[in-house]
Amino acid sequence: MAPLIVLVAVTALARLAGLFVQPLNDWSVATAIGLAAMFVMTSITHFVQPRRRGLIAIVPPVFARPDILVSITGALEFVGAIGLLVPVTRVAAAVCLALLLLALFPANVYAAGAQRHSDSPHTPLVPRTLYQLVFLAACVVVVVGI
Repeated sequence: MAPLIVLVAVTALARLAGLFVQPLNDWSVATAIGLAAMFVMTSITHFVQPRRRGLIAIVPPVFARPDILVSITGALEFVGAIGLLVPVTRVAAAVCLALLLLALFPANVYAAGAQRHSDSPHTPLVPRTLYQLVFLAACVVVVVGI
């Protein structure tokens, strides 16, 4: 739920700032800033305990070295967030982050099953899926330029 709150709040604040700062007077730019804030926040959780243990625990067992995968995805989220803030890389970053969200969805499905670890996310599958759809829609807003 926290990533959704960050996305909505920062997007709204950026759009509000657009009343005074012309470059922010655009929904796709404001959404890119909201997504960047959200992905910075989520990337940090990949590296700090106890959340890191929880994320490692939700990597499906078919994947080797879940610790490395969590580090890689955290780094990709951070790099993507920075890319969203740079106009020339914004669309590419949004596309790549949308693909990352899709690639990580199996971990979300796995996490929605039986409790894996006390520090793992505990969001049931339906709300988790709806959150992912909102995040994907935000990436589309950035790409399409609404």
